[in-house]
Amino acid sequence: MIFRKAALDGAYIIELEPHTDERGRFARAWCRQEFARRGLATDFVQGNVSVNPVRGTLRGLHYQAVPHGEAKLVRCVRGAIYDVIVDLRSWSPTYRQWTGVELTPDSFRMIYVPVDFAHGFQTLIDDTEVNYLVSAFYVPEASRGVRYDDPALAIAWPAPVTRISAQDRSWPLLAAETAGREASSVGKIRKPARVSRR
Repeated sequence: MIFRKAALDGAYIIELEPHTDERGRFARAWCRQEFARRGLATDFVQGNVSVNPVRGTLRGLHYQAVPHGEAKLVRCVRGAIYDVIVDLRSWSPTYRQWTGVELTPDSFRMIYVPVDFAHGFQTLIDDTEVNYLVSAFYVPEASRGVRYDDPALAIAWPAPVTRISAQDRSWPLLAAETAGREASSVGKIRKPARVSRR
């Protein structure tokens, strides 16, 4: 596997190195040692499959709140997608920046999405399937999202959105989310500290 640093800090585009003979192609798609050597997640606990019949379908942008943050390893196994990640780590040099990459079966590449990144994709052709591994179990109450059309990000999706869930269409804008956090922080500062009785 060839690990190439993506435009966002800590993210990687991973190119598989296929061996080709008269039978077809063979390549490693996962190696704990290779990932550990780079300080990446090595404990993937779930594998997910996303099947999308219609071109233009958009899923995302999703993440899980602390302490349930998840790294992802994403690969398109049928069709084609435009895969987008957004850095949500406030301390990061690429905070609130996004990058996108086209993934297809023939490209033989994957994207590694670090913890505390939002992730989503749009299908580029009909009948597209995406497989991905995650490093944390799904926790419904920790599920969060970023609006796909948030003007603060101005993501250049490659096609009109033909299908999207009601939830993905209604995630809060980053500006509203930031204002809410700041107001909450101010409130916490002004309130007297509670003494735990446990």
